Amino acid sequence: MDESTTPASSPDARRATTEPPPEATTVESANHSLPSAPPAATQVEQVPDALPDNRYFNRELSWQDFNARVLALAEDESQPLLERAKFLAIFASNLDEFYMVRVAGLKRRDETGLSVRSADGLTPREQLSHIAKRNQELVQRHNAAFESRVRPALAAEDIHIMRWSDLDESDHERLSRYFREQIFPVLTPLAVDPAHPFPYISGLSLNLAVTVRDPEEGTERFARVKVPNNVPRLVRTEPQRDNPTATFLPLEQLIAAHLGELFSGMEVIEHHAFRVTRNADFEVEEDRDEDLLQALERELAQRRFGPPVRLEVSQDMSEHMLELLLRELEVDPRDVVEVPGLLDLSCLTQLLSVDRQELKDRPFVPATPPAFGERETPKSVFSTLRDGDVLVHHPYDSFSTSVQRFIEQAAADDKVLAIKQTLYRTSGDSPIVDALIDAAEAGKQVVALVEIKARFDEQANITWARTLERSGVHVVYGLVGLKTHCKVALVVRQEGSTIRRYCHIGTGNYNPKTARHYEDLGLLTADPDIGADLTDLFNVLTGYSHQATYRNILTSPNGIRRGILDQISDEIELARQGREAGIRLKCNSLVDEQVIDGLYRASQAGVPVDIVVRGICALKPGVEGLSENIRVRSILGRFLEHSRIFHFRGAGAYWIGSADMMHRNLDRRIEALVQVRDPKLTAQLDATFDSQLDPHTRCWVLSSTGEWHPSPADVSDVRDHQLETLRKHGATG
Repeated sequence: MDESTTPASSPDARRATTEPPPEATTVESANHSLPSAPPAATQVEQVPDALPDNRYFNRELSWQDFNARVLALAEDESQPLLERAKFLAIFASNLDEFYMVRVAGLKRRDETGLSVRSADGLTPREQLSHIAKRNQELVQRHNAAFESRVRPALAAEDIHIMRWSDLDESDHERLSRYFREQIFPVLTPLAVDPAHPFPYISGLSLNLAVTVRDPEEGTERFARVKVPNNVPRLVRTEPQRDNPTATFLPLEQLIAAHLGELFSGMEVIEHHAFRVTRNADFEVEEDRDEDLLQALERELAQRRFGPPVRLEVSQDMSEHMLELLLRELEVDPRDVVEVPGLLDLSCLTQLLSVDRQELKDRPFVPATPPAFGERETPKSVFSTLRDGDVLVHHPYDSFSTSVQRFIEQAAADDKVLAIKQTLYRTSGDSPIVDALIDAAEAGKQVVALVEIKARFDEQANITWARTLERSGVHVVYGLVGLKTHCKVALVVRQEGSTIRRYCHIGTGNYNPKTARHYEDLGLLTADPDIGADLTDLFNVLTGYSHQATYRNILTSPNGIRRGILDQISDEIELARQGREAGIRLKCNSLVDEQVIDGLYRASQAGVPVDIVVRGICALKPGVEGLSENIRVRSILGRFLEHSRIFHFRGAGAYWIGSADMMHRNLDRRIEALVQVRDPKLTAQLDATFDSQLDPHTRCWVLSSTGEWHPSPADVSDVRDHQLETLRKHGATG
């Protein structure tokens, strides 16, 4: 999902709470101790016609539609086979996170009696009912895509996922030896009886529910065996060296075949796989007098004990065993998902390790932007930026020879006095963090704002924060009540008698690994106004500044929504004057009702609006009298479309940055958008829009009734935006 999902991810997946209509007051906003975003621009209210009440799609159901589009990629036979398996895995991981966060939040509201309705008027319970029905359909389709499409296609390529009963005697002998030597010592069967209470079942762990009988007493007992998650889920059955065949056995089936060794002297009556998903939607109670790091660590320790929000069981599980699990785990029967095949298909990512390149996407080498020299003979980033701004487009442009090089050269440059940078998500072996450490040890002033509340990366970011602190980096954690999500870096350099500031503002994280899979943009510049803006922004983040206005950037929570609505209103006015007007937006999610209403008003005024959205879209396009001038499409593919671009044609304004059009981004996060002014760079942004909006580009198109239709209909005349962009950037295979 934020970056959770690749397409992931995305994938960028991953987060937030149910959003109310604009006039509703949520618990979050009622308790917010910081300035909230201002109301919608007054220009929107000048249009006399009232907008209809039923003008939004439900965001949760829209997310499920997004995950269905991910699943469609797994079903698409034009995709390389192992990539189709990858998309099956991404679908499964996306769904896990959806339950841990979104469904968990809805259940909490339902159970505590909060009656806040969604923007489309549904109560939490009504949304949960719709989600459960849709999810069971998707789970069935997901399993059918694996069992009926991908699994047979893999077998045709000598990549097999077998059942124990399908293996021959030599395989059994080899795997039994592996079980006794590598698996058996790790397993701990846990009995349930008056002396042994029902064990705690950790979230997302795969388990076997086992019924055994004492042959002497005839009594039956329940036991649980946890499938270890620190060994490969898919066990290779044959020696790998020089073997063109790849055959795997799911680990739970290997364990099930040897339950007699775990329960010696007992009769194994039945066994079934099950899996629990727990609530991970916790909020840190931030107290200005308490150390945020300690508060977060305390909450992280409690996350694993969240209440269950989903119970996945094998479809053949007996009724009495299911009743036992429901009772002991305290799971509502409505939260049971029956899976007809393998549970947790996220394990299919393991297949990408099979050495069959012809079944994968063609590898590529990202291009080094010409302004920064060759890959092995770099130019000075500083001299390049003094000559003009540079716009980088990842993964087509190399992250390591552009953004990473910028930070590394700054760390090694004797003239650099200070480096200031935000870190939201980074990789386990981050060269960016290494460069900041080198800069601090070289005596430079280094400030790193590490967002330790980045969901599911909290522990990793805490580790980075402590590593940086030990190296002399000044580490701050942002503002109470807000997540710092903006992607900005500022380098201060002494050049003779002049202090010059060099900047990077991006749409994606400073993560060289995801930069190979996430599509993102970044502006590198020495523009004095932007340098002054980032100086002011870092003073807000690290000190007590209340800076609210900037020269060339918009920030949330006080400026982005207002700025976007003002730009929309300007386009409306231009259209009324009979002048050229138009709006093009590219984002991950479009949920904010005030922005959506602004776009509706623009459509009513005759402004053409084109939207490219990867995930959730609550706007209804093509509705007569409301949005007939709005078109919405979605592009998913090899790379996770992650950049945010905003183009207002009449004003000639282009913005890029970290913010999606969602409540959490506009009200509860520090975000930044920067205006791109250089005509050479705006031409690059134009080319991106033109490619994505080309009628022949493969995409999904959203109808006024909420269905997503693949487009174009004529598959013989279709182009792939991402492959075309790879070619144009000179990224080589």
